[in-house]
Amino acid sequence: MISQKFCVALLHWEFIYVITAFNLAYPITPWKFKLSCMPSNTTYDFLFPPGISKNTSNLNGRYEAVVETKLNSSGTYLSNLSSRTTFHCCFWSEEDKNCSVYTDDIEGKAFVTTVNSLVFQQTGANWNIQCWMKEDLKLFICNIESLFKNPFKNYDLKVHLLYVLLDVLEESPLLPQKDSFQVVQCNCSVHECCECHVPVPTAKLNDTLLMYLKITSGGAVFHSPPMSAQPINVVKPDPPLGLRMEITDTGSLKISWSSPTLVPFQLQYQVQYSENSTKYIRKTDEIVSATSLLVDSVLPGSSYGAQVRCKRLDGLGIWSDWSALLTFTTQDVIYFPPKILTAVGSNISFHCIYKNEKKIVSSKKIVWWLNLAEKIPQSQYDVVDDHISKVTFPNLNATKPRGKFTYDAVYCCNEQECHHRYAELYVIDVNINISCETDGYLTKMTCRWSPNAIQSLAGSNLQLRYHRSSLYCSDVPSIHPVSEPKDCHLQRDGFYECIFQPIFLLSGYTMWIRINHTLGSLDSPPACVIPDSVVKPLPPSSVKAEITVKIGLLKISWEKPVFPENNLQFQIRYGLSGKQVQWKMFEVYDAKLKSASLPVPDLCAVYTVQVRCKSLDGLGYWSNWSTPAHTVVMDVKVPIRGPEFWRLISEDTTKKERNVTLLWKPLMKNDSLCSVRRYVVKHHTSHNGTWLEDVGNHTKLTFLWTEQAHSVMVLAINSIGASSANFNLTFSRAISKVNIVQSLSAYPLNSSCVILSWMLSPSDYNLMYFILEWKILNEDSEIKWLRIPSSVKKYYVHDYFIPIEKYQFSLYPIFTEGVGKPKIINSFAQDDEKHQHDADLYVIVPIIISSSILLLGILSVSHQRMKKLFWEDVPNPKNCSWAQGLNFQKRTDIL
Repeated sequence: MISQKFCVALLHWEFIYVITAFNLAYPITPWKFKLSCMPSNTTYDFLFPPGISKNTSNLNGRYEAVVETKLNSSGTYLSNLSSRTTFHCCFWSEEDKNCSVYTDDIEGKAFVTTVNSLVFQQTGANWNIQCWMKEDLKLFICNIESLFKNPFKNYDLKVHLLYVLLDVLEESPLLPQKDSFQVVQCNCSVHECCECHVPVPTAKLNDTLLMYLKITSGGAVFHSPPMSAQPINVVKPDPPLGLRMEITDTGSLKISWSSPTLVPFQLQYQVQYSENSTKYIRKTDEIVSATSLLVDSVLPGSSYGAQVRCKRLDGLGIWSDWSALLTFTTQDVIYFPPKILTAVGSNISFHCIYKNEKKIVSSKKIVWWLNLAEKIPQSQYDVVDDHISKVTFPNLNATKPRGKFTYDAVYCCNEQECHHRYAELYVIDVNINISCETDGYLTKMTCRWSPNAIQSLAGSNLQLRYHRSSLYCSDVPSIHPVSEPKDCHLQRDGFYECIFQPIFLLSGYTMWIRINHTLGSLDSPPACVIPDSVVKPLPPSSVKAEITVKIGLLKISWEKPVFPENNLQFQIRYGLSGKQVQWKMFEVYDAKLKSASLPVPDLCAVYTVQVRCKSLDGLGYWSNWSTPAHTVVMDVKVPIRGPEFWRLISEDTTKKERNVTLLWKPLMKNDSLCSVRRYVVKHHTSHNGTWLEDVGNHTKLTFLWTEQAHSVMVLAINSIGASSANFNLTFSRAISKVNIVQSLSAYPLNSSCVILSWMLSPSDYNLMYFILEWKILNEDSEIKWLRIPSSVKKYYVHDYFIPIEKYQFSLYPIFTEGVGKPKIINSFAQDDEKHQHDADLYVIVPIIISSSILLLGILSVSHQRMKKLFWEDVPNPKNCSWAQGLNFQKRTDIL
């Protein structure tokens, strides 16, 4: 019966506790706060630190709860006790030290139960509490640490946190039911410390979290006053990341870090740093909103330490834990900046502070060296203050790599003493040429550039950036503050290639190459490109080449490409087909023309022709050459002349007949233009008149010579017609007896050449030319012949002549009226020394001259040797004592 009444009373107490929770909820602070419980009928100063008000009125009672604790009869120290004590609990903190306690308040008595524990009756109970939202915004954490230390027995500590998430906390909200509270059991360690985890959905971060603690310790159960918090307002970020320290280009110490990555709001940072130098020791604490802090007056040989933490910048928030301590020690020689990356033609400066042992060197005593090989002139020095020296390098040239070193070492020295540390100077040529071309379809623009100028800079990253203006380019391209990167891909030829697609033909694309490096960024000079001005057209199509019939010109025709639509100029290259064509060029500036006719030296050769095009205004690029077109060899004109021919005459004395066999050489292409289909012999006699005889492709014809005079002519026929100029040969019995060749001589020059000379007598006949025949004598060998102009009196015959053979030479004078009587010789001339001398003169004279020079050299050397041999030991009489004072140039008579 008593148990049932107690359960009813306990349920009634919990219901009333929930009702009052809204008006009594303690707002969770961003710092630690305490939960203190003490007996209502006693006041113990040791429960509260000095300065805390122990008010016994009902004022400020919203943070307190009267707790009745029931005795656990199983406790060793509680078995013989029967007293019951009422405890009152409240929240307080170092910032808010007001803790009011209920006494006779009716509402407070509703929470009163008795505690039979002598331990708590004597000392009360205290806990340190801190609550926060994790940076991942998924977990709300409360940490409870017991301040009660029992010297006799370590009572079990169990903590439960009861919570509910409410949309809004108003003055008179709809009261939550008891069942709406959720319970989480906190994890407690042996050190009387517990941690409670409350999961919070992302959508509930701005809601109100209402909660209270149920603490079981020392056999008693305590209920805390209600607490409330908005999770978003008590976020505890993770410590800042990547803490680092470095000396800036201006000589300051820069402490920098990275913010935590998950926080959805801006942060403020608290930086603690210390300095330990030869001058002083100091510690400083600063709060900043940036992720870096500059410390002035950095000294060489000093030690610096730093830590940083963060919390929300606006509104409430909880400081994160401190980052790990970072220490940084400066060197005895400080360069700032320690490394410089710059472009050719720029001016840069280095600063230096030099510490020698324990003393900082005066800036007036500092000298500068380049690579420890070249002293920098003092005109480039500047004194910044007593300890800082500055050197300036004007109009820099590109750094020349020295082995594995790709920089110049700049040394700051104490007069003649130099420290081993140095500054590094990287100077690169950023004049990178960017070339772009628009394709013939006007759909994309391809830009190319080479990184060769900066390949020596290890660790650099190159990026093409561009800005597109709405129309055309400015007169002076400049780097625009708003730009976009462009992906470029390295090609096999070492160039980077970037493709813009789609494009705006009339827009101005300002481009430059950005060189990103850990030492900084450099930009190449910008270039502006208009896609319409860098078009590479498609090559002309339907290219044809032919040699025109009868005219004899190389005609080339083509079709212009569809794009671009503006006027184009054309360029033609042509040459004889072969492995290596020797091209000739021809320009066509008339955009309306689609063909051109060109003279060529050989109408019967195969020509290769290609055509390309470019914008007529000169902008853009030449297109690729068109597909090669080739001419076809065909007859373009009638043969220039008929073949040269000669005759062989065989006479049948029994029948008194003469048979004439005509012999001719096939026409070459240059004479036949360009082929010969057949030969036709044209006969003419006084009796039979003129007739034609078709020989076909044969090169000889035999006919019967029956009349006093018989004229023949050999015509070459091609697809166009018969040759226009032909040789005429008349066989006349009367003229065959005309003898004008008085003498003929043959002189062998060597086995491949024979010189022939002859003498002529005057004649009334019209001499056209000579025919020379030769053959091996006494053999039925082939007769060879050639035509010699009539003005020649000596001729060199080139053939293979066998020295032991005898040759017959016959010289025929050819008149308009017929063939004259030949002069025939059967051997080479042997008795004419003059001609032989003429033939061999050009061989003998060089031999004689060379022999004479060699002989003179031998005589000169022999003379010197003989002189040395015979006169080396003969004394000079002038050196003798008896000859002193005598004049050897003056004659004296000997008596």
